[in-house]
Amino acid sequence: MRPMRLDMAGFTVFREETTVDFTDADFFALVGPTGSGKSTVLDAICFALYGTVPRWGGTRGLANALAPSATEARVRLVFESAGDRYVATRVVRRDGRGTVKTANAGLQLMPPGFDVTKLDTGLSPEDLGEVVAGTPAEMEQAVLDAVGLPYEQFTSCVVLPQGQFADFLHAKPATRQQILVNLLGLGVYEEVQKKATERAGQAEAKLEAVDKMLGGLADVDEESLAGARDRVDRMRELAGAVAAAVPELERARATAREQAAALAALDAELTVLAGVRPPDGTAELARAVAAARTAADEAVTAVGLAEEREEKLRGELAAAGDESALRVQLKAYADRERLAGDAAAVRAAVDAAQAEHDTAAGALAAARAAAERAEVELEAAFRAHEEAKATDQAVALRAHLVEGGPCPVCEQSVPRVPAVPKGSAVARALAAGKAARAASEAAKRVVQERDAAARELDRVLLRARAEHDQLEARLAELDGQLAGAATPEALRGSLAEHARLRRALEEAAGAVRAGRDAARRARGSLDGAQERLRRAWRDFDTVRDGLARFGPPATDRDDVAAAWTALADWAGEQAGRRRADRAGLTAAVDAAEAAAGEVAERIGGLFDVAGLAAPEDPQRDAAVAVERAEAELRRLEERREQAAELREQRAGHERQARVARALAGHLRANNFERWLLAEALDLLVDGASRILRELSGGQYDLVHDKGEFFVVDHHDAGLRRGVRTLSGGETFQASLALALALSEQLAGMSTSAASLESIVLDEGFGTLDAATLDTVAATLESLAARGDRMVGVVTHVPALAERIPVRFEVRKDARTARVERTGL
Repeated sequence: MRPMRLDMAGFTVFREETTVDFTDADFFALVGPTGSGKSTVLDAICFALYGTVPRWGGTRGLANALAPSATEARVRLVFESAGDRYVATRVVRRDGRGTVKTANAGLQLMPPGFDVTKLDTGLSPEDLGEVVAGTPAEMEQAVLDAVGLPYEQFTSCVVLPQGQFADFLHAKPATRQQILVNLLGLGVYEEVQKKATERAGQAEAKLEAVDKMLGGLADVDEESLAGARDRVDRMRELAGAVAAAVPELERARATAREQAAALAALDAELTVLAGVRPPDGTAELARAVAAARTAADEAVTAVGLAEEREEKLRGELAAAGDESALRVQLKAYADRERLAGDAAAVRAAVDAAQAEHDTAAGALAAARAAAERAEVELEAAFRAHEEAKATDQAVALRAHLVEGGPCPVCEQSVPRVPAVPKGSAVARALAAGKAARAASEAAKRVVQERDAAARELDRVLLRARAEHDQLEARLAELDGQLAGAATPEALRGSLAEHARLRRALEEAAGAVRAGRDAARRARGSLDGAQERLRRAWRDFDTVRDGLARFGPPATDRDDVAAAWTALADWAGEQAGRRRADRAGLTAAVDAAEAAAGEVAERIGGLFDVAGLAAPEDPQRDAAVAVERAEAELRRLEERREQAAELREQRAGHERQARVARALAGHLRANNFERWLLAEALDLLVDGASRILRELSGGQYDLVHDKGEFFVVDHHDAGLRRGVRTLSGGETFQASLALALALSEQLAGMSTSAASLESIVLDEGFGTLDAATLDTVAATLESLAARGDRMVGVVTHVPALAERIPVRFEVRKDARTARVERTGL
């Protein structure tokens, strides 16, 4: 598998759309600060193919694919494998409840020569090629077929993520053996062994089936064939004898049929002639028709008289005048009488309202006069209050006067000081003023109340007068309408006459309807009687037509009963003549049937001699017997041929089962696959040991024993140590040597689609010293220089990155990570 292009959007730290183009990056490095997202690029490759990432802990960590606060993550990987180009796509979404699920997963085989740059032009998924897998469930097998490696082995041999670099080194022998089986395609030998076992079982099953079929053909021998040939000869002789006797039998049976047909024809004529009898009640039909016609005529006459009376009553009712006009006049008299009473009542109400209005007007005038008097008294009280205030002021000054002293007002000498009166004139004037004001306001309220009452009485009086005027106008209108009209008593008499005539007319109409119903019934009875008479003639004609071949006599069409009697008498005479001829014809039939029976008995004897049942159709039964005998002979001959063919098939199945069983036994017994695995592991360890010797400065060699890996420490007298005793840096060197050897050595030995076309290392190169790092870099450069596979590393060691021609620099800001290609 060789990645060509990787597109990400919303995937972990790559929130925005990011593309990594590996098209011509045979030797590249992913560089950048720790935590920038370098390993995430490898995670995206694993996720696109297998739907999970090693450090997520399986599919339960699917939510890790989403960038923070993102609801959707998309990853698309274009890769080549074994000469074919594929595109793998996966989409995960978070729903409204927060659950993260795979929304889409697919693998498509791209057409040859497809330009990857066209992916930037917005192609639809249908334009990318043939759909190999369209659902997450289909992806696992489709990716396994395309890449050739399951997920665990892919992360051990192609993309080696952080923390799992040494998985292949430390894997159990069985796990490591399965990885090599997949890489080398050695499973084909196991499939061959299974196919051989399966074919041996199928051949043995066919062999058993053939033996069963041969057991069913054991009865086919020369004796049974001779018996079948003899039966064919006897059946052919029977057929010849029957063919000679059948014409004689047919002639005898034809004669018997002719005589029997003549007898049957005679019996049929006797049956027809003997069945001619006049129907019951034929004589009464004519009398019934006459009686029905008389009743119908009487009903028609009765209907005519009833219609004349009805017409006469209609004329009298029309001459009696318009009933509705009479009712209108009578109603006008009633309305006038009612309106006259209403007008008198309204007149009385108007008079009463006028009197009440006059009284209210007088009370209003009196209230206004009282209000005017109260207003005058209020003004007088006001003047008295002013005078009292002047008096009180003078009295107040009097307290400061001294006899003989100057007056403070006029400055004259005061000869005598008057006595000061008791009480205040202002208080008395104020009390009188309040009383006058209260009386004035009370008088005004009375005026307002009586004025409102007077206005209400005005409105009542106006309404009463208007209603009286309307009633007087309506009375005048009714008087004009009734001018020259008849009296109410005369009108009531005319209406009573109208009612009498209407009742009489209804009775006459009922009589007309009843007469018409009776006429219809009488007509129906007449029609029924006439139909019965016609039916009697039709029955007669039918019977007579049935006797036409016998030549019946002419018919009198005036009396059906007489016609039936004449026809029955004639039929009796004809039947008597035919009964006299029947005895001789019966004897001829018996003789013909006896002759046919003798021939049939002779043919039956032939079948009895041949061992067959009595025939229904001798010639056909003889032919069938010949066909059955010949078919039985052919069946025995075919079964003999079938037995010979089955014996040949049995020999072939027996050989096939023996060969397939031997092949399955050889593949299982010689452990061919185990031998190939041991050879592959030897080559792998030899290559890894050479690389490890360079990386470790000649200190270590790698060896294996019974599937376990060991190192030989040349700095410790060639001590053999388990790989789990190595330090961290030593483990890295051994794992790197094994990974590089796995990529370099096994690609040439693989027979399956799992060709290791790329290797990407994501491990701590920073733990290596300068000399070892230089050796690692040289080893990687040598591996990349061969040009048969892509080599990639993930590192933040500048000394290593600078020696790699193509670098993808990964940077991360607060929103998203980005990838920028630098170098060549």
